[in-house]
Amino acid sequence: MGYLSKKERKIIIGVLVLIVSAFVVSTAWAALTLIDTKEIQAGENLRAGVMAVEQTVKAKTRAPEPSTLVLFGSGILGMFVSFVRKTYIMAKRVFDVVISVIAVIVLSPLFIVTALLVKCTSKGSIFYKQTRVGKDWKLFDMYKFRTMRVDAEKLTGPVWAAENDSRLIPVGKFLRKTHIDEIPQFFNILRGDMSFIGPRPERPLFVEKLKKEICGYEKRLQVKPGLTGLAQVWNRYDETIHDVRKKIKYDILYIKRMCLWTDLRIFLRTFRVVFTGEGAR
Repeated sequence: MGYLSKKERKIIIGVLVLIVSAFVVSTAWAALTLIDTKEIQAGENLRAGVMAVEQTVKAKTRAPEPSTLVLFGSGILGMFVSFVRKTYIMAKRVFDVVISVIAVIVLSPLFIVTALLVKCTSKGSIFYKQTRVGKDWKLFDMYKFRTMRVDAEKLTGPVWAAENDSRLIPVGKFLRKTHIDEIPQFFNILRGDMSFIGPRPERPLFVEKLKKEICGYEKRLQVKPGLTGLAQVWNRYDETIHDVRKKIKYDILYIKRMCLWTDLRIFLRTFRVVFTGEGAR
């Protein structure tokens, strides 16, 4: 440096200052750029995390599809209907017992008079026992006051009752017309074989025959048979297969709509049928 002139030394120092300044500036710029890149990457990561959380929350709080709501609602409604139905079936049994006890007590004088009339006007027993098909295909003995001769079906076999049945005993037509012959079935209700309201029980021979001819006939065996029913108060007496087809429709309709209100309407209409003799044979 001692061999350089003063002017040359100034030039060299200026160049060195420029080089050092450029190095410092470039280093600082690189550091700032690195910081900005890290911050940007961190921001992007944070933004992605926030979006993921938002999507998760939305997925969890998203409103269910309409079909899901329908299925869920129908399931709840089905459970409620099933509970109400089972509860009513239990209540119906209590109703059956109460009505039967009252009926046996109140109708006991008529019971005695009818027994004397049957015994005095014809030979044979007072009561008529017949095997019928109950709920779930269970067989039971159904009791009635006898209205026909003892050997009424000896030659013909099981047949439906007709308008003017020649097999009737002298008081038989009156007992059928007034439905007094059905009074002993209150004991079947007390035993649990029958209910006060339900499809009328049929004989096994007819059940086997009708279930082959009428689609869905066996559905009427899902509930206990009744002393009276929807078909008995709204439909005519069975004489043909066409009558039975109509009766089955009433029976299945009753099973679908069985409730307190339906039973109450049938109960009240039964009195009209008894006092007017509608549909009796």
